[in-house]
Amino acid sequence: MTGLPVVILAGGRATRLGGGDKCLLQVGGATVLSRILARLRPVRAAINANGDPARFAAYGLPVLSDSMPGWPGPLAGILAAMEWAGSGDVVTVPGDAPFLPPDLVSRLVAARDAAGAVIAVAVSGGRQHPVAALWPAGLAGELRGAITVEELRRVGDWLARFAVAEAMFDDHPIDPFFNMNEAADVAEAERLCRLHWIG
Repeated sequence: MTGLPVVILAGGRATRLGGGDKCLLQVGGATVLSRILARLRPVRAAINANGDPARFAAYGLPVLSDSMPGWPGPLAGILAAMEWAGSGDVVTVPGDAPFLPPDLVSRLVAARDAAGAVIAVAVSGGRQHPVAALWPAGLAGELRGAITVEELRRVGDWLARFAVAEAMFDDHPIDPFFNMNEAADVAEAERLCRLHWIG
């Protein structure tokens, strides 16, 4: 288990999948959300999602809606996570990634501490995964200003303002940050579950 709070970012509209909640899709007999919680086993967790929170009632977790209108994107979810945590650090993860590494949080902490950085981000296959990251909750006020006043929308543009450490993860045999945007990705996730006996 990890001592840091974890927020699953599930606020996207999944337009390429016809709408709905990607985290509630079934992969290998379990929802993506169930898989994330089972793999990370956070001691404190919440879901960032908009709309009726009742659809997540079975999970017994707080549901954090974006605190600003207009679908400003994942930065709004990161802001919601920071504000919910209140102090210390908070980890965010994508709600459409069924194979997240169980040691994600501890490795983000280790990378941040080793580098003396402000933020730590996961990397696999030579790519940063900006929403799989560790954030100081104390940045909430600054981030809110960046979103509302500067109209900042890209997580990468926000990260560029800080010292960022990278936690490196192997992408073989499965990229742990494989995410599902289209029907073909869901089919691939099912195939990977069968191929690698992932329950």
